Amino acid sequence: MFPLRDTQKSRTAPIITISLVVVNTLVFLHETALRPYVLQRFVFTYGLVPSRFNDANPLDPVRYLPLVTSMFWHGGWLHLIGNMLYLWVFGDNVEDRLGHARFLLFYLLAGALAGLTQVALDGFSELPTVGASGAIAGVLGAYLVTFPRAKVVTWPFFFIPIPAFIYLALWFGTQLLEGIGSLGAPTQSGGVAVWAHVGGFIAGALLMKILEPPRVSPARNYY
Repeated sequence: MFPLRDTQKSRTAPIITISLVVVNTLVFLHETALRPYVLQRFVFTYGLVPSRFNDANPLDPVRYLPLVTSMFWHGGWLHLIGNMLYLWVFGDNVEDRLGHARFLLFYLLAGALAGLTQVALDGFSELPTVGASGAIAGVLGAYLVTFPRAKVVTWPFFFIPIPAFIYLALWFGTQLLEGIGSLGAPTQSGGVAVWAHVGGFIAGALLMKILEPPRVSPARNYY
């Protein structure tokens, strides 16, 4: 089921969400313009390679750059479009709740923590991990704990809006089961970095509680 829209209305323009969609798209267009051998070199440089990360000097700041740069590279048009669709549907409401600056900080932190989860549970892999899905999983986790009663319109069941709590819980459960099933499997076969999704989702739910500004109660007159 692919999300098409949600029923939660935003009060502010999703400036950061739109900017992230634009930046990710521009980076991907840059990817398509590179020659294959140059692209491969870029992906291994800016992607997150778990074994290389674990072998690097912990005091070297360059070691941590791929935790951020890997979020903006994608493996193909479908990879990009899928990620940006989820970001577009759910990101505006999380941004509305956090505010623009807090949302950008939240997004980067969730993505970095998602990458660290993948490194921790697939630490021997020599394949680069790329894509915004870890950070976007954080957005989904934040949405779940903030707007559980909202409805999500999906394809092909667009005529039956699904409660956000059910939709996102099913999404997370699927990722968790797939991650558990991958334990002990060969690490060099490639595929989806499901542990980044699991880690990002949990990180997003926790970060939302930490970064969320206090709710302002409406003014009242007392007699």
